Amino acid sequence: MPWRNGGGLTRELLAWPSPQDWRCRLSVADIASDGPFSAFPGVARHFVVLEGDGVALAFDGEPIEQCPSNAPLVFDGALTPSCHLLGGPVRDLNLMIRGGSGGMAAVLPGAAWQAPVGAQAGLFARVPGRWRNGTEALTLPALGLLWFDTPPPGDWRFEPDAPATPEAPVGWWLHHIPEGITP
Repeated sequence: MPWRNGGGLTRELLAWPSPQDWRCRLSVADIASDGPFSAFPGVARHFVVLEGDGVALAFDGEPIEQCPSNAPLVFDGALTPSCHLLGGPVRDLNLMIRGGSGGMAAVLPGAAWQAPVGAQAGLFARVPGRWRNGTEALTLPALGLLWFDTPPPGDWRFEPDAPATPEAPVGWWLHHIPEGITP
């Protein structure tokens, strides 16, 4: 679907509890040209670049560069930073939280991760591989999402099909703790 401001395209992967009244939203966006981000008042935005050289987002004239190797940038969705492409089109991942809390953490191949208590949680795989939890395993394609409203307990791991490179994480652990839930 086109962005609210017409500056790019977004593929919505998850809108919980519904697309019309979401509290947690995950999307992959393609940015093809410079321009401002859309405003999402009351939303905490978590943003990472998946592919491309990156972007410079200007908040009050101060640019912050985001490249595939950077940690997530978290900012107030009411802000509409101007976006400048650093070398051509990029693809990014957005976790947006309205009410409650949430977060993203880079996947380290084979390293254990646990979903926070009371959270909905999942894995966004930038590259193909396998999610494991004990003896349970699921195969994910590149740019695939695995999401649990009630996550299974234990240590989660992701094993990419190809060796990891320092240019970008192989995926992102994601979580959302709805309002009123105390971890």
